[in-house]
Parts: sequence; C-alpha cells; structure tokens
Amino acid sequence: MNTMSRNISLVLVALLAGCAVQKPTDKPYYENLSVHRPKVILPAENTTPDTAKQTKVTTPVVPTHHVNEKVDAVLDSIDRFNQIRKFVDGYTIQIYSGQNREQAMEAKKKMTTELPEYTANLEYLQPKFRVTIGKYYTKLEANSDLVKLRKSFSAAILVPEKIQVR
Repeated sequence: MNTMSRNISLVLVALLAGCAVQKPTDKPYYENLSVHRPKVILPAENTTPDTAKQTKVTTPVVPTHHVNEKVDAVLDSIDRFNQIRKFVDGYTIQIYSGQNREQAMEAKKKMTTELPEYTANLEYLQPKFRVTIGKYYTKLEANSDLVKLRKSFSAAILVPEKIQVR
C-alpha cells in the first residue's frame, strides 16, 4: 500500500507542476513567415494582357482516341428510348384534396378568379377530388409558382406525378 500512495503522490506533484502559471512577458510574439510565402513573378511592365494573348502560339489538337462510333450508338439507343417513352417523372401543385365536390369546385372557381394566369384541373380519383395546377419537370421550376399560390391557398403542396410527354 505504501508504494501505491507514493505513486499517487508523485502523479499529483507532476500534475501540479504541469499546471503552474506561466509568467506573462512584456515582449510581443513575433515570427517572420515571409520565407514561407510563395514568390509571384509579375509580367513585364510594357506588356498588357492583350499583347500577351497575341504572342501565345496555339497548335491544333489532334484527337488520339476516336469514340464517335461508340457515342453515336449510345445516343441512338437513348433516342429510341425517348421515342417510345410516354411519361416523365415530374411535379404538380395541389391546392385541394378531399371528398367534398362542392369545396373542390369552389377551390377551382377561386383559382380562376384570383389567379387567371394559371389553369386549374379538377379530377376525381375515387374517393377524392383533387384540384391541381401546372406540370413541372423539376421542383425548382414549381417552387416559384408554389410561393405565389400559397398566398391564396395556404394548403397548396407540391406533389410528385407522372407527366404525359405526348
């Protein structure tokens, strides 16, 4: 037990010695870091950026790897896919969704009177009536219209939907 108490006392002495307060110095800290800064070579004073561009000699680049045939094949396959594609993932703004037909008609009427630049679509998907506005390919496109519509319709939300291409 005696050696353990001696070890504890040594640790305490080392800890207290390490936490001693350092004396403040009146001299400010200074270190010269200019030796580590990169050296910048400025262009000659009589040259301007325009004359520097004129003196630059350009050589034509000769392609070494021809991938035109491979790229054409990929682009053709994408084109064939796009020709048979009928729907695209997109978004629409929903201003009403519920089971009451009269409220859906009122929402559509309010939409046409207050904001005539938008056209509202009323659709019935059993058992709900939905009033939607617009067809957007990205959320970014729809966001500006959503902000305008929320002033009149606080319940307006952005809904993912399949958009018919043709």
